[in-house]
Order: sequence, then structure tokens, then C-alpha cells
Amino acid sequence: MFHNLIFDWSGTLVDDLGPVIEATNAVLGKYDVAPLDREGFRRRFRLPYREFYTEVLPHIPLEELEAHFRPAFDAALTPVTVLPHAREKLKWCAALGIRTFVLTSMDTDAFERQMDDFGFRELFEATYSGVLDKREVIHRILETHGLDPAETAFVGDMTHDVETARHGGVASIAVLTGYNHPELLAQVRPDLTVPDLGVLRELLNRRHLPASRPIATVGALIYDHSGRVLMIRTHKWNHKWGIPGGKIRRGEASTDALLREVMEETSLEIDDIHFVMVHDSIDSPEFMRPEHFILLNYLARARGTEVRLNDEAQEFQWLAPAEALKLDLNHPTRVLLDECFARQLLRHAHP
Repeated sequence: MFHNLIFDWSGTLVDDLGPVIEATNAVLGKYDVAPLDREGFRRRFRLPYREFYTEVLPHIPLEELEAHFRPAFDAALTPVTVLPHAREKLKWCAALGIRTFVLTSMDTDAFERQMDDFGFRELFEATYSGVLDKREVIHRILETHGLDPAETAFVGDMTHDVETARHGGVASIAVLTGYNHPELLAQVRPDLTVPDLGVLRELLNRRHLPASRPIATVGALIYDHSGRVLMIRTHKWNHKWGIPGGKIRRGEASTDALLREVMEETSLEIDDIHFVMVHDSIDSPEFMRPEHFILLNYLARARGTEVRLNDEAQEFQWLAPAEALKLDLNHPTRVLLDECFARQLLRHAHP
């Protein structure tokens, strides 16, 4: 049972897709770009919306585009309406004492007007609007309001919402009522997908989601041509240092998962992969939420040393294995390093 729900606004609680498409096409028309139909818009539009406009209208300043968009949105013929089940869902949250918030990229003035027009203002503890990149705000919301990530979910209709939830270490709930096509949402693998908020209310009314099972993951202690090992620091492990890795997808071989996760998190290609050990991490207090991980840990060689981190990590270091032990390591990484030293596996890391 979630005690805190953070909602997106457009496409999740209100249906403003029609006027947004009208306004977007008005902007495109000013620069002689062909309009988008509903299907095309749902497949191409994304957040942060500056990335979408960089793709379709490169070299046009965002401020100039926004100056065209806002009056076109206000003049749109299609009305903005409350999505089915949204009001009932929010009242259900209030009745059960579930804390509710809004995190939206919508223009603050328009958002505030809609909140008053629909009588939603009293249904939220706090709202955050005009946020171009929600990943930059999610941690501040959790910290400001003392929200436990393990008891919190972000409900939204776009891939950016799922990515924001993952960035904040909270559950991701995708609804199919809004801006992104279901195929796009499926690609980012939300924790839960529902057709609308009515179905979500029914699921949460049961007071639990399907039983949690151990999660199989892969990770690698990666060394370079000079024998240095790669350490990365991430908020997921309480800002401690560790190794790159992640979950194994259904139908995916563990080594394939390792190659994919390392590439996604570091942009490194690896080879000379050797299995080292399996390690259980059960509700580690270092991890951002209670989880039972079965960690399959490997030793691997990097083909290069140019690391580009994704948004799951904050920084990285290449350093000698003995120096790595002096870092503030998460427990599974320290166990892996100790095992590699005990079995003299790191001698393979030297040229």
C-alpha cells in the first residue's frame, strides 16, 4: 500500500492533449513544418519538451517557441477536461489519508487556473509546476516532505515520468490515458501499467500489489588496460561507491544483461568476462528501498576508459584495486573486492 502518490498533471489527471496538439501545430506552422496528427504526436512528443523542439525545430530558441505556444494553447478550440476517474481517485486518496502531490512541466499560470477551475486545489498537499526536467526535482520533493521512497509512487503517462520515478527511487505507475503511445511506455518497463486511474484505484484498494520476489541482478568489477578498477557512486546505494549493474530481464541471459547494463550505465564495452560469485542482499539498509537481490557478480575488462554515466550515478573513478577498498563502498561491492583479492583474481587485471 502506497502512503504517498505523486501525480503528473497533463494526460494523467486532466485531458489537455487536444489543445496541446493544436498549439504545437500552430507553432510548427509558423516555421513551415508539417503538422502532427494525434498518433504521430503521441509517438514523437517527449519530455523534457526542449528535446522534442530541438528535434523538430532546431536552432529556434525555446523562449521564442514558448511565446508562440502559450497564446495558441489559450486560443485552442478543444476544451481541457478532467479525465475519467481522476476526481474519484483523488477523493479516495484523501479518505484513506494518502498524501498526494503534483509534479508537472505545465506552465505554472495555466496549471494554477486549471486547478481552480476543476476544484482540485484542496486535494493536494503540495504542487510543483513549470518543471522542465522532473528528474531534477523528484529528490527535493521526497526530502522536503519526508517521503519514504519505499512507500511512494509516481503516477504519469509519459516515459519521462517513468524515468523520473526510477531516478527518485520510487515506484513507477504508468497510465495509458495521455501523451505517450502504449508501445513507448512499454519500452521503459514501468513497475505497474494501468489503462486508467479507475483500475489503479481498484488495485490499490486491495491494499497490496503482487507479492515481491527476489530480483536477479548482474554487476561487474571492471578493470582497464593498466589494472585500475572502475568505481561509481550512486544515490541508489545511499551515495556509496559500487560497481555498474542492474536487473536481468525476462528471457535475457545473465552475460547479455551484464553487457547491456554496463553499456547503459557507463557506455563501456567489456570482454574477458569471468564469473566470480553470487551474493544475497536482503533488505540492505544501504539501498534506497527494501529489496531482496540475488547479485551475480563478474570480473570484466574494459575495451576503453571513456566513461559516460547515465542518470543513475553521480560520479566515477578509475583507481588501483587497493585504493578502491579505501572508498566508502556499499557492502556487496566490498564483499566482491575481498573475494577477488582472496582468490588473487585481480592479478588478471594487470597487463
